[in-house]
Amino acid sequence: MKTDIQIAQEAVMAPIKEVAASIGIQEEHLELYGKYKAKLTDELWNDIKDRPNGKLVLVTAINPTPAGEGKTTTTVGLGQAMAKLNKKAIIALREPSLGPCFGVKGGAAGGGYAQVVPMEDLNLHFTGDFHAITSANNLLAAMLDNHIQQGNELQIDPRQIVWKRCLDMNDRVLRNVVVGLGNKMDGMVREDHFVITVASEIMAILCLASDIKDLKARLGKIVVAYNFAGEPVTAEQLNATGAMTALLKDAIKPNLIQTLEHTPALVHGGPFANIAHGCNSVTATKMALKLADIAITEAGFGADLGAEKFMDIKCRMSGLKPDAVVLVATVRALKYNGGVAKKDLNEENLEALAKGIVNLEKHIENIQKFGVPCIVTLNSFVTDTEAEYEFIKNFCEERGCEFALSEVWAKGGEGGVALAKKVLHTLETKESNFKPIYEDELSLKEKIETIAKEIYGADGVEFAPTAEKQLDKITDMGYGNLPICMAKNQYSLSDDATLLGRPMNFKIHIREVYVNAGAGFVVALTGAIMTMPGLPKVPAANGIDVNEDGVITGLF
Repeated sequence: MKTDIQIAQEAVMAPIKEVAASIGIQEEHLELYGKYKAKLTDELWNDIKDRPNGKLVLVTAINPTPAGEGKTTTTVGLGQAMAKLNKKAIIALREPSLGPCFGVKGGAAGGGYAQVVPMEDLNLHFTGDFHAITSANNLLAAMLDNHIQQGNELQIDPRQIVWKRCLDMNDRVLRNVVVGLGNKMDGMVREDHFVITVASEIMAILCLASDIKDLKARLGKIVVAYNFAGEPVTAEQLNATGAMTALLKDAIKPNLIQTLEHTPALVHGGPFANIAHGCNSVTATKMALKLADIAITEAGFGADLGAEKFMDIKCRMSGLKPDAVVLVATVRALKYNGGVAKKDLNEENLEALAKGIVNLEKHIENIQKFGVPCIVTLNSFVTDTEAEYEFIKNFCEERGCEFALSEVWAKGGEGGVALAKKVLHTLETKESNFKPIYEDELSLKEKIETIAKEIYGADGVEFAPTAEKQLDKITDMGYGNLPICMAKNQYSLSDDATLLGRPMNFKIHIREVYVNAGAGFVVALTGAIMTMPGLPKVPAANGIDVNEDGVITGLF
């Protein structure tokens, strides 16, 4: 059986000019990065912004397991399937991070015959957006330390610096570092920290900004530290905003590539959903809605993370309203949630399926709480049985959800036609009454408690004393009306990764809270979640190589 990278490398790609022309984009609106990649110009948005929106479909999933769910694969395959039905569709995805690519998860271009290409470019340097974000983040860090070194006119308290450096790599030794060692000219000695680039506030800002003017304004609001009086110090006060915007002037433009079947794909921005807000850029999603009849986007990890943040953060800030949600699951993942060991997942086990399907049940309930119609799809595996399919189908239909089997990994767009028809039927017959799960007027603590109880199913929330003080300070600073971005492990509805299925009788533990004033949300860290991941014992990087002809192998 061919690997994903073999399938991608054997694909015959259409010139990106032709892909653009298929959705009415003239060549003058393309900034080409070779034959198969392009950025879309600001002028294109000005030309299309007054068009009516197409329908917006969000793809999400149950909590991820080692068995794999295939959310991106389903998103890509659904876009290809819509083209098979002569529907004008565009998919809008996030860009992959190098961290998981070289770590344990691998790339993020879909899989099998439902991939976006060029796969290697996308998973590695692509158009340089992540490098630009990393550079802007670290420019601000350098200007902050330089300001202190050059006299500290703003009276920044070195003990209250909250801005962290970043790197797009899993590197645990950088979580806590000491900078400024050496002599007096090497800066003030202090503790510093790194986050992975996808957790940088600048990544969130890029993905939530409506245009370069909004980007610049948001960058200026970033809180980098507090002065000796306890007052916030911003990037604007450091005079860093203009230079940071200059580094990001091209990165804010959406990227256009294609699927294996030449369906247009806008791939832009890449915040993780466990430690950031988990959605592609607002600019790319809005552009897709103007260019197509159906825009299909995804949100990272399970619906408790990416979909919740899509609804409560991205939609709240941008005015977007999803018309339908596709919820991805697999028979194998549901059995894993029912207590079956990974090595035994190929065997039919209806008892374990009945036990583990409660995870899917909770995610269905959560989507319905947002007032959006839900379609459940099973990503098909050859070891699945008809009895297992029938059990899940009946379970979903009893809960008011459409159901379809997806075979896009093996068959590409053709394998997604059944799902596409269910999505189209839902869009035509069911109305979306979307609303966020909480109102702006609630206190920050009440918003956190609402997410914990309504979405995770927790009994309540325990706030560490430090977090209590931070919430009070953030509220006093005038940020109490902002939405919440929960940083939580992706494997469980709880903040304990070992509690699978649908945990009951648990509390969410908040250990730290901080404001991302430029992005426009407050981050709450739960459990032991880390904003700088580490590599596993055997990283994926061990198996990646390049031959003498420049062909990459081992990337998946």
